[in-house]
Amino acid sequence: MKNYNPLKEKLTQYIFFTGKGGVGKTSIACATAVSLADSGKKILLLSTDPASNLQDVFNLNLDNKGTVIKEVPNLTVINLDPEQAAAEYRESVISPYRGKLPESVIKNMEEQLSGSCTIEIAAFNEFSDFLTDKEKGKDYDYIIFDTAPTGHTLRMLQLPSAWDTFIAENTTGTSCLGQLSGLEDRKDVYKNAVKNLTDKSMTTLFLVSRPEESPLKEVERSSSELLDMGIETQYLIINGVMLNYDEDDLISKQIYERQQKALTNRSEALLKLNTYIVPLRSYNMTGVDNIRNMLNSDISLINQENEIKKGHFNTIDTVIEDLYKTGKRVIFTMGKGGVGKTTIAGNIARGLAKKGVNVLLTTTDPANHLAFIETKIDGITVSHIDEKAVLASYQKNILDKARQTMGDADLSYIEEDLRSPCTQEIAVFNAFAEVVAKADNEVVVIDTAPTGHTLLLLDSTQSYHKEVERTQGNITIEVQNLLPRLRNENETEVVIVTLPETTPVFEALRLQQDLQRAGIKNKWWVVNSSLLLTSTHSPFLKAKAQSEVQWIEKVREISNGNFAVIEWKDKL
Repeated sequence: MKNYNPLKEKLTQYIFFTGKGGVGKTSIACATAVSLADSGKKILLLSTDPASNLQDVFNLNLDNKGTVIKEVPNLTVINLDPEQAAAEYRESVISPYRGKLPESVIKNMEEQLSGSCTIEIAAFNEFSDFLTDKEKGKDYDYIIFDTAPTGHTLRMLQLPSAWDTFIAENTTGTSCLGQLSGLEDRKDVYKNAVKNLTDKSMTTLFLVSRPEESPLKEVERSSSELLDMGIETQYLIINGVMLNYDEDDLISKQIYERQQKALTNRSEALLKLNTYIVPLRSYNMTGVDNIRNMLNSDISLINQENEIKKGHFNTIDTVIEDLYKTGKRVIFTMGKGGVGKTTIAGNIARGLAKKGVNVLLTTTDPANHLAFIETKIDGITVSHIDEKAVLASYQKNILDKARQTMGDADLSYIEEDLRSPCTQEIAVFNAFAEVVAKADNEVVVIDTAPTGHTLLLLDSTQSYHKEVERTQGNITIEVQNLLPRLRNENETEVVIVTLPETTPVFEALRLQQDLQRAGIKNKWWVVNSSLLLTSTHSPFLKAKAQSEVQWIEKVREISNGNFAVIEWKDKL
């Protein structure tokens, strides 16, 4: 692996950066754009990431028209807002039906068009013009996209069935992809956009990850999906790599060794990719100077502070005590992958068990499931929801029924729909319902949950009955009782878990808003893996720890002070 330097690479005109939230793809996209622009190239940088912090990076108010960066005259930045685009598209589809259909149907249609798939389609819709318009392409040497469409979206756009009356007639069903029904006039634009994406002479795709197990597994899945779609010009950038460690600092050594283990154990598929690294930086990626320095291997420390301003924070024990005193019966830990929600669920279960509470701990993580069994803690029963098995069974049931009435084209659509994120959530829905029903006899701690969007889909009478009809044909009492129970704040608590970093905090905020839309209240937040609370005396890590403060303070504001901070711990 060598350090990433865009000036030394043979790049195509269109360059995409993709990766899960919080891996630094926006920072690397910006650093690439600035580096190329400084070399004299004309650059257009577009972001379609809902969690984008482009405005913070350049300290400017950006719009969807294009802003020339004063310190980088060859660079124009466009900040597309896919959530706004999704809202506009949602209204364009629904407005013809207002006043003509019952309000319950309108609300159901609105929820159909409120999920992550809709936002992704809206993002693709926004940047497809830049990917296909030859006139726009003439103005720039390179057009850089901060985020790329998933393989799921690209496959769905290529399905003939996605554009016919089957979709148009099912906009009120539980399909995640029904939003395509209003975009048929864009079919040719999408077709050309997908064609350009798969043309290796036009498009280069950089997969961005971190030197950690979870992000590397995620990027492997993305790579496989995109390869299946014909996007072969892929490179891997591993961001935040510690190049060495302080011999006399345990925390520094532990982080280094943990990263090296993840890098050594990455899969064969990832080992085949041309791989670059970007060294770990101790400072936030804001301001043009810091962005310029990001790809400079000689600079690792800026604005070092001698003393860390720690402050006083609640611990996880404070959260556990509150959950115990308020008598909560159902406790969810929720958050994006890799933030440590399973570990936090285990901590909560152990804490309650020590207080004499009988706890049922349910996890969807097989590794953690085994770890909890091995500890044999009195008062804790562990169950495991096998997401793969539940999903496979769910998919089989739907396809078996669909084959009885549908042709091959519609079946292809159903098969693709079943690969969507919502499908997996709905598939485990009944399993969760059965577990939550046990809260009558014991406290149930669950390390993940369906999103507010999925719960609202299933709460809609029309879509709910349609979903049941497609699968089981009956509504169990456990399923009937689930959402009312989750909405009862006297019984249920959702603990939102995040990291002290930009993207994880903003993604967690959107998660909270999603839950609020479903009528589910949340009190507690947990900021996990904080260097600020460690005993490190490494100047580099102390500077990095200080950069966490603004995001911890952001969580303080969002949570009205109901948050805990947990220090970084070695998990090797």
